[in-house]
Amino acid sequence: MSNAISWFEIPVSNYERAKKFYNTVLAIEIKDSPMPEGNYGMFPYDDDNNGVGGGLVEMPGYSPSTEGVTVYLNGGNDLSSPLERIATAGGKIVMPKTDIGENGFMAQFIDTEGNKVALHSWN
Repeated sequence: MSNAISWFEIPVSNYERAKKFYNTVLAIEIKDSPMPEGNYGMFPYDDDNNGVGGGLVEMPGYSPSTEGVTVYLNGGNDLSSPLERIATAGGKIVMPKTDIGENGFMAQFIDTEGNKVALHSWN
């Protein structure tokens, strides 16, 4: 096993709003992947090399939450850039950029849907 995680899903109550938030904060493009049960969008990932990926999901049985598992998204080379975009995109920083020693830096935020999510960077 090369990674402990192979896929993650972030539950959302408003798919378009959440997609806009994550596209803005992470400067990415989430790819729509409609499902019969609801809306689904995939974060970019390296499928050719078994890269870890994930999606936004708006379907029955998926509820946003600040409790439970925390997903750490790749914050790029410096967390300052995505953190600057969180508030203007509709989110709220709940833990600023924090030095975690040899493991780099982390920060946590609440997205537009009410999920607690984290960012990680080595710089």
